[in-house]
Amino acid sequence: MKHSAQELVEQRGCPAYCCRGELSTACKYQNWNFKFHDKGSVNMPKKGGKHAEMGKAMQAQCKRAKVEAACSLSVMSFESPDSLFGSLISPIKQEMFFREYWEQKPLLVQRNDPLLAAYYQSLFQLSDLKELCSQGLYYGRDINICRCVNGKKKVLNKEGKVNYMQLKKDFDQKKATIQFHQPQRFKEELWKIQEKLECYFGSLVGSNVYITPQGSQGLPPHYDDVEPGDLLYFPRGTIHQADTPPGISYSTHVTISTYQNNSWGDFLLDAIPGLVFDTAKEDVALRTSIPRQLLMQVDIADSTKKLSSLLRKLADRLENTRELRSSDMKKDFIMNRLPPCLGYDSDPLTPGGKLPKIDSKIRLQFRDHAIITVEPDQENSDEIRREMVYVYHSLKNRRETHMMGTEDDTTSEDGTSQQTHGLRFPLSYLDALKQIWSSSTVYVKELNLIADEEKENLALSLWTECLIEVI
Repeated sequence: MKHSAQELVEQRGCPAYCCRGELSTACKYQNWNFKFHDKGSVNMPKKGGKHAEMGKAMQAQCKRAKVEAACSLSVMSFESPDSLFGSLISPIKQEMFFREYWEQKPLLVQRNDPLLAAYYQSLFQLSDLKELCSQGLYYGRDINICRCVNGKKKVLNKEGKVNYMQLKKDFDQKKATIQFHQPQRFKEELWKIQEKLECYFGSLVGSNVYITPQGSQGLPPHYDDVEPGDLLYFPRGTIHQADTPPGISYSTHVTISTYQNNSWGDFLLDAIPGLVFDTAKEDVALRTSIPRQLLMQVDIADSTKKLSSLLRKLADRLENTRELRSSDMKKDFIMNRLPPCLGYDSDPLTPGGKLPKIDSKIRLQFRDHAIITVEPDQENSDEIRREMVYVYHSLKNRRETHMMGTEDDTTSEDGTSQQTHGLRFPLSYLDALKQIWSSSTVYVKELNLIADEEKENLALSLWTECLIEVI
C-alpha cells in the first residue's frame, strides 16, 4: 500500500485523505498505521508550489525518522500499558518518541521480522468480513464502500445490512476500498491493544481497517518503502493517501488513532467553569454585577480591563490549586472507553474472593479504569447542592458500542441506556479514597475515616464494584 503524505497542515480544522480518498479526521488524532499483506511504499509529490515545498520538508523528516531494527522483535508485550506501547514502537525508545516525533513529525519504523509481520496480518483480514457480515453489519455505521474519482471521494454504499457477496463484488469489480469501522468490537487482539493504549494515554483510542484492491490510482514517486511488519506514525494534521499498486491482489492496513479533543484548549474549557465556581464562593469581586446593559453592547472595550483583572485572580488561584474539576472530560472518557480485556473466554466481572472486613488488607484493582471526582450532588435538586465524591469506572462498559457514537450517545443499538458506572460517597470519604488509590495495599482499619462502620462500608462498596480485592 502506498501512503502519500501530501502536506503538513495546521493541527486542527483540516481533513486528511486516507486510503484512496476516504475522508478521515487525522487532523484531530495521532495516527498509527499497521501495514500488512503486501509490499507498498510511502510517496511524496514532487511538483512545484507550496504543497511541494511542504512535502519536501516532510520527506526529509520521514527519511531521518526511518529506523531499521537491529534484531528480530517478538510480538506485543501486554504485561502493562507501558510495555505494550514500548513494544509497539520498538526499537524506538519512548523518551525519544515523545521528544522528537509526538505531534511533530511522522515516524516510519521498519522491522524485517516475519513473526511481527504475521502478527499484524492476524489483526484483520478480508476473510474476517465474511463471518462478520453474517452477524449483521450495516452500511454507514459499520462499513463504507468508496472510491477516489478525479481526486474526490465517491461513496458506493447500499442501504441497510451488508451482504458479503455484494461487498466482494464491489471490491473486485468496482475496485472500491472497504473501510471497516472500529474492528476492536469484534477482534479480540485489537481490543487488547486498544484497551492498553487507552490506559497508556488516558484518552479514547479508535481504529479503522482499510482494504484496497489492486490497480488503484497511481500516486507520486515514493521515497520510502513500507513493508509488512512496519509501523507508520502520523501526527495530527498530516494529510495522507493510500492505494494498492498493480500486481498485488489487495492491501490491508489498520489505523489506530487517539487524542481527539484532548488539547489544552479542551481541558481549559472543561476545567475553568469549576475554577470560576469555586473562586466565586470566596471572592466577592466575582459576585458583583456586570455593568448595566453590558450584554446589549457591541463593543465591550471598557469592560476588558475588569475582565482581565478577574482572569489574573483566577490564574493566581490556579497556581495554588492542587485539583481541578474536569469532570466532563473524565466522565466522557470513562463512559466511552473499552472495558478491561481479561481473556477471550472470561465471564463478566463479578465480585469474588473474601469479603472485606475491618482487619482486611485490600488493594485497588483496575487502577487505570477508575477515576475519582468531586461534584455537586446529582441526586439532590435543591438550589444549593452539597458536594459529593463520585467514583466512576469502565469495568461494565460494552465493548460492542466502543467509539460507535450515535445521534443520541446515551442510547445503544438495542435501546438500552448507556450510563456511567460508579459509586457516590459523602465528601468526608475523599481522603480515604485517595489513600486507597495512592497505596499499593492498605488495611481497612487504617482508612482515613472516623468510624469503623464507615471504613467497612467503603471497602464493601468498592469490592462490590470489583474495584478492590482482599489479599
